[in-house]
Amino acid sequence: MRRAGSENSGPSRASKAAMEPESLYNLLHLPGKEDPPAEEELSQGEKRKFLPPTSRNNPKFEELQKVLMEWINAELLPEHIVVRSLEEDIFDGLILHHLFQKLSGLKLDVEEIALTAASQRRKLAAVLESVDQSLQLEEPQAKWSMESIFNKDLLATLHLLVALAKRFQSDLPLPTNVQVEVITMERTKSGLKSEKSVEQLTECGCLLDLSAEDVFDELFKLAPEKVNAVKEAIVKFVNQELDRLGLSVQNLDTQFADGVILLLLIGQLEGFFLHLKEFYLTPSSPAEMLHNVTLALELLKEEGLLSYPVNPEDIVNKDAKSTLRVLYSLFRKHKLKESTDGVPQRSPN
Repeated sequence: MRRAGSENSGPSRASKAAMEPESLYNLLHLPGKEDPPAEEELSQGEKRKFLPPTSRNNPKFEELQKVLMEWINAELLPEHIVVRSLEEDIFDGLILHHLFQKLSGLKLDVEEIALTAASQRRKLAAVLESVDQSLQLEEPQAKWSMESIFNKDLLATLHLLVALAKRFQSDLPLPTNVQVEVITMERTKSGLKSEKSVEQLTECGCLLDLSAEDVFDELFKLAPEKVNAVKEAIVKFVNQELDRLGLSVQNLDTQFADGVILLLLIGQLEGFFLHLKEFYLTPSSPAEMLHNVTLALELLKEEGLLSYPVNPEDIVNKDAKSTLRVLYSLFRKHKLKESTDGVPQRSPN
């Protein structure tokens, strides 16, 4: 991506495409004896996530693991249990069993020591069932499963532990806005396919530094009857800009969820050229939609337009308030500036 009129200064900032297995293997960095699966190790249609070196070496990602490990060890100190690796020590359900009992005060009816893989799976499944009930999560909502935890999926393990910390120790100083790039491998009829996406592990902490409510909190709470009027004004502004591209928006709540129109709108208003390799023009999965929306929010932050933190997953999930916040940041700069100055605040296309 580059600004309109600027020279191409290097490779695009993000790319997505099916990669050859050989080049993909060079990107992967896995601990210990675990290796990227050969094509024959994945069944048809099976997907598996891996963390590239840049994600594993991300300082905030490492800090998150350190904080969680220290928290678990402090909780289980009376039981003389020590965790040295979240990836290696949580999978069999033993530590999770003791931690959940300590946090919740519940006594779980599971075997204390499970030595075989079958018994470990049974124990882990029972513990996770109790955890999900306590967190009031349905299975599709949880970002972990018995299989992912048992297979030492670090991302799933971190999602689980972060959820437990938020539920039982909300004052735990988790690093904020931890995002990591993940690579998903899938076996298709034509061979191994991979795609990159961004996974959010902790929320943006900017919320802690701001008033609990912003203008849209006030609007939705105190004047819900005016929400539609605000939407109409923003949709009119958006369609004036998108008309040059032959596009239009009818439903603000749903049409920005995949990030495509949002990226095209930002490019139109801010003078960016977006290469097709940088985003998914026709996203076909939530991960591809999240990639698009995350890229759009990064562009807005770089331009200093996003004054209120927005979780990209909220946009993908069609949260109207979050979508309004993002679009209003553009509306405020361009429409309101034109209204006061009478001069467009961007370079003409």
